[in-house]
Amino acid sequence: MSGNIQLLTDTLAAARAEGRSALIAYLPAGFPTVDGGIEAAKAVLDGGADVVEVGLPHSDPVLDGPVIQTADDIALRGGVRIADVLRTVREAHRATGKPILVMTYWNPIDRYGVERFTAELAEAGGAGCILPDLPVQESALWREHADKHGLATVFVVAPSSKDARLAEITAAGSGFVYAASLMGVTGTRETVGAQARDLVERTRATGAGLPVCVGIGVSTPAQAAEVAGFADGVIVGSAFVKRMLDAPDRAAGVEAVRALAGDLAKGVRGLA
Repeated sequence: MSGNIQLLTDTLAAARAEGRSALIAYLPAGFPTVDGGIEAAKAVLDGGADVVEVGLPHSDPVLDGPVIQTADDIALRGGVRIADVLRTVREAHRATGKPILVMTYWNPIDRYGVERFTAELAEAGGAGCILPDLPVQESALWREHADKHGLATVFVVAPSSKDARLAEITAAGSGFVYAASLMGVTGTRETVGAQARDLVERTRATGAGLPVCVGIGVSTPAQAAEVAGFADGVIVGSAFVKRMLDAPDRAAGVEAVRALAGDLAKGVRGLA
């Protein structure tokens, strides 16, 4: 069965045709429970997100700040497994028809088996993976199986990335490029910063033609509107997770992330 890379491509193109950025939400699988995470993913998509990244919780994250680390710890203590991540992808996609990605570090895929993981992600209706710690020069095996199963390979670029490195990454990637707005880990920030605009421009200058979506530090409709002014997509993670963490119960958390998705959707449309 083929994955949904084309759905991801079409979704980003449709947002551009509407004269706006796409809203991409991140939520970890298994948080606060597997069923609760599925509810939350559906809620942000129903609320206005165009794409969801389902995080595969990891005990030693290198990109994630304290908010997402806390959620990952809750998920891991709850016994979340890769099967639960794939179930989250399957049910969120089936319920909404929207593209669902998995964001994961490389070690869990390597241990699970690349062929097995890509085949099962495609069968679940997944659109691809964001792989923040997989070096491009070591990605041939992944890309072979991702291409075989119709899955996007989304690499992360940073403000420190040199132009030659950006060209190498964009040539190897598919779906879109994840541009980290600043050096550091995920989390909310007061400002997104000028580095993000410069990174988007340099990434586009490689000529690969991939959409460039900006994450890290975006948490408010105003920030989403700012980033939407120069990026193809706006990625929001910690703000959603914090709403879930701060909620008095699961139902309230689900409604909180649904409402935030609606507010951010207005932001990327310039209506905030």
